[in-house]
Amino acid sequence: MITTTLHPGKDGAGVVKRTVLPGGLRVVTESMPTVRSVAVGMWVGIGSRDESPQHMGSSHFLEHLLFKGTPTRDALEISAAIEGIGGEINAFTSKEYTCYYARILDEDLRVAIDVLADVVTSSLITEEDVEAERGVILEEIAMHDDDPSDVVHEQFSAELYGDTPVGRPILGTIDSITAVTRDRIAEYYRRYYLPTHTVVSVAGNVDHERVVALVAAAYERAGALGGDASPVPPRLSGPGVELRSGTRVVNRPTEQANLVLGTTALTRTDERRFALGVLNAALGGGMSSRLFQEIREKRGLAYSAYSYTSALADTGQFGIYVGCLPSKIDDVLKICREEVLRVVTDGITEEEIVRGKGQMRGGLVLGLEDTGSRMSRIGKGELVFDELLSVDDLLGRIEAVTPEQIAEVASDVLTRPMSLAVIGPYKEDRDFSAVVTG
Repeated sequence: MITTTLHPGKDGAGVVKRTVLPGGLRVVTESMPTVRSVAVGMWVGIGSRDESPQHMGSSHFLEHLLFKGTPTRDALEISAAIEGIGGEINAFTSKEYTCYYARILDEDLRVAIDVLADVVTSSLITEEDVEAERGVILEEIAMHDDDPSDVVHEQFSAELYGDTPVGRPILGTIDSITAVTRDRIAEYYRRYYLPTHTVVSVAGNVDHERVVALVAAAYERAGALGGDASPVPPRLSGPGVELRSGTRVVNRPTEQANLVLGTTALTRTDERRFALGVLNAALGGGMSSRLFQEIREKRGLAYSAYSYTSALADTGQFGIYVGCLPSKIDDVLKICREEVLRVVTDGITEEEIVRGKGQMRGGLVLGLEDTGSRMSRIGKGELVFDELLSVDDLLGRIEAVTPEQIAEVASDVLTRPMSLAVIGPYKEDRDFSAVVTG
């Protein structure tokens, strides 16, 4: 068992420690002695991009099934154990990891660790539970499909990445969820839900050594601790993504057209991500951004208009979302392309750079005001990054961004082939190619 201090903190606060237990299970904690709550997360480094076509939707399916029962607790006992002490328990699935988490009072830390370790290591995954949750997930997909502002992002990823694991929906499809069997889901669970793939992150009023002891005891009871295996290293690369350009139009009789225009962007560990963040803030990151001002404030063409970035191990996304009246879509797309071109050719102003840095700094610091966000930061830092940067390091890298770096990243990302997804009352052969190609 090896323990290291990742960040020393100040006056006992913000101390981040890491221990690797036998079998490759990692435990990271951050001390927040002035609060009375604790957030516990168990992160498994497996997500929807790891699924074969035969397992499509299994990562998210497991998120449901693990709360259905273990040899020692049924579904009611799992939820009641946490809710009965005033806590909350839940989970979420992404393309590259799944997290099971609870937030409780500091005095109830043992309960949270016991329950989460139980569900992560010892789910029964019975045929009866699979069939019950199959119906629930199909309802979830139907609910998701009813919201075009959600679906358009999914369609954009499908167009941008094609029929690849990163282009497929995290929830799976109606066909894949209907077809996947209990045995396939259980096989996926046994193959990937191992200590070597798992990080336990805890933030709040905690003592690191006590957390490690509680986690070790819980995993030992499940027979899931031991051996000389090493942790699986962060996923820092992948098969790569082919640059594509295309349009996907989904015909729906909606009152509003929803669109995403964008392209591939930077990977999670690309040092230029800070420059891209400042650029994104200036272009579409808030009410003072160019897109919001041009599309909504000056012309009144839309209620919602913004840009965003996201990143994976081997690729990323830059996208512009707008929801507008169907008759306004040509004007909106023209403005989007013009503003992107203007940033590439003319750059952004010093005032926009200052404002963009301020927006990133504020978003970072204000987003770390509670135990849940701190738990997420150290958990993801251990699982998917090759280092855990301190908040001061991150603030320093944001402040160090130069106009030249922003110009360089704009010239790289914003000149890549663009893809477009549109949901609205249009024929599926509606030609938007002139806008997409510029």
